[in-house]
Amino acid sequence: VQLQASGGGLVQVGDSLRLTCTASGPTIIYYHMAWFREAPGKEREFVAGTTWSGKIPRYADFLKGRFTISKDNAKNTVDLQMSTLKAEDAAIYYCGATSRADISEFADDYDYWGQGTQVTVSS
Repeated sequence: VQLQASGGGLVQVGDSLRLTCTASGPTIIYYHMAWFREAPGKEREFVAGTTWSGKIPRYADFLKGRFTISKDNAKNTVDLQMSTLKAEDAAIYYCGATSRADISEFADDYDYWGQGTQVTVSS
């Protein structure tokens, strides 16, 4: 499975942005998918994940409902809709795929990663 993250860019505080993770090769229909982010000097942290069906999402507590993850198995994509962006949301965002039994909030549990897309939030 090859993952390609896109949609990052420079936005202002309070803006919205939509990230897309596109898979190529084998279908991701059987994988739980997630978005992580990595800010300078910090470890990669879980942001949001969804089950293979796309029906059961999970979010990091710090998001407080600002982001929405969605999975389209027909298109082989996973999107992250980000709203009310804050300066602390600035990071490189990565999408990952795991074959484990459930969504994991640990980066080591993911089998495949995309290359990352940069999100910069200016105040």
